[in-house]
Amino acid sequence: MGLFSALLNAISGSGAELIPDNAIFVDVRSPGEVAGGGIQGALNIPLGEIERKSSKLLPDKNKPIVVFCASGMRSASARRSLISLGYKEVFNGGGVSSLALRAGKSIV
Repeated sequence: MGLFSALLNAISGSGAELIPDNAIFVDVRSPGEVAGGGIQGALNIPLGEIERKSSKLLPDKNKPIVVFCASGMRSASARRSLISLGYKEVFNGGGVSSLALRAGKSIV
């Protein structure tokens, strides 16, 4: 891993090695984007609704969460928001396609 990649991963919280087996997957794309294909079993909480809906849909702040979107940019923002709300283990999974491949998940 190059210096730039390591720095980016440290800032955004992304990285292929950071996918806990018991994590909840949260897709922060819009419902329209998710309709085009998403990771099976993932919750859809659009980025603009993450602060309002997270306490109801993600009640356990100690459970690992992997947030993802199309490229990793919105999921980086979602990660920061969830951490500021008190969630302990939040990982930026990056883009949906690469995350599905790394995690061995199906896209439906």
